[in-house]
Amino acid sequence: MNAEMVKYASGAAVRPSRSERTKIPVKCRRRNQFIPAFLVGTAVLSILSLLYLDIDWVKMASRVPDIGLVFWDLFHLDFANMDLILSSLVETISIAVLSLLYSLLLGILFGMLAAGNIFRLPWLSVLTQSFFTFLRAVPTPVWVLLMLVCLGMGPEAGVAGLCVHTTAFFTKSFAQSFESIPDETIEALEVTGASRLSIFVNAVLPAALSQIVAWAGMRLETNFSECAILGMVGAGGVGYVISNSLQGYDYGTAGVAILLVFLVAYGIERVFVRVKKKFY
Repeated sequence: MNAEMVKYASGAAVRPSRSERTKIPVKCRRRNQFIPAFLVGTAVLSILSLLYLDIDWVKMASRVPDIGLVFWDLFHLDFANMDLILSSLVETISIAVLSLLYSLLLGILFGMLAAGNIFRLPWLSVLTQSFFTFLRAVPTPVWVLLMLVCLGMGPEAGVAGLCVHTTAFFTKSFAQSFESIPDETIEALEVTGASRLSIFVNAVLPAALSQIVAWAGMRLETNFSECAILGMVGAGGVGYVISNSLQGYDYGTAGVAILLVFLVAYGIERVFVRVKKKFY
């Protein structure tokens, strides 16, 4: 009996050889093969896009110094129209907040229908998710333009257009949050005879509250940024002031408005960071 057999018979652990220790099992070979194909496909699409657009690189390079000049003019802040800027900024914040509040309520309602663990009706969940997937596929500016046709120029169109896309976003996000609740919790309440609505209100919704707050904070920042852009198409707010100022070469006023938009967006982000820390 050799030394290895003695070790095996005595129960001692057999130390693997150096070659065995350096072997690394590869379990995701298909995934590794997909990565080069994805990179090659991306490169091919990029080249085709550049050829189709036929960009005049010489002309674009000649205009690069103009970018610096424009930003230099924006830095020369002009506070003469501060009243107009502040009123339009408050209007933008109001549009973002109202669209968020309305969408929160609708998102919780439709998220309850889209979640597969609340009513346990697969056809209802699939139908709701499919409908709101279509709403999310249409960009927010398109919805705002449609509402401008229906409601006319003004903040009403901005609130309605933002609500459509934000509600679709919340429906998917909240449904995923509701479905993350353990099935054991829901089944335990079902045994007690609680109704579906009671289970949702008393168990599912409180358990997902921290996730709802996180989604709401992120979406408020997004809505505010979109409001600043949508104002340029007639939805009201600070975007309208920025657009008119740039078209009239009043870069000082536009610079003040852009700076305030940045400060408000940063403030919103910091406030919700503190709020989320209270929940975790």
